Amino acid sequence: MSATSRYSIKLVAAAIWFSGAFVLLIKGGSLLTQALALRPEQSLTWLAVPAGLVIGGIKTQLIFDKVCRRNLDRIAALDRPQIWQAYRPGFYLFLVAMIALAGGLSGLAQGNYPGLIAMAVLDFSLATALFASGRSFQHHRR
Repeated sequence: MSATSRYSIKLVAAAIWFSGAFVLLIKGGSLLTQALALRPEQSLTWLAVPAGLVIGGIKTQLIFDKVCRRNLDRIAALDRPQIWQAYRPGFYLFLVAMIALAGGLSGLAQGNYPGLIAMAVLDFSLATALFASGRSFQHHRR
């Protein structure tokens, strides 16, 4: 395989990072809509959004900013960058496992108001953390 530019690899990494954020945002909205359909009178449903934002902000500070910067530093240090090296192989396995786990948990939450709210908060918090930490792609200088 021929080497590609580090910039191209960073673009692929950013596309994967932000596509995850968009998918989680849409999924969280769908779960929230389902919860509202189950209990339209429940005004606490809307607390899922600010709760997800707050938890996501904390996740950004404690975890996601560091993970994103470390990956960008790793990409910058590649000798012969390949497009598949946007993330380490273990990340791709972790991503598949997380998608499968989230799908299973969302399936279990169907028809269960507290479960739908919990999953919506989780999805909104992860989407927030991904979006917020994604600023590292723009500000990384190596």
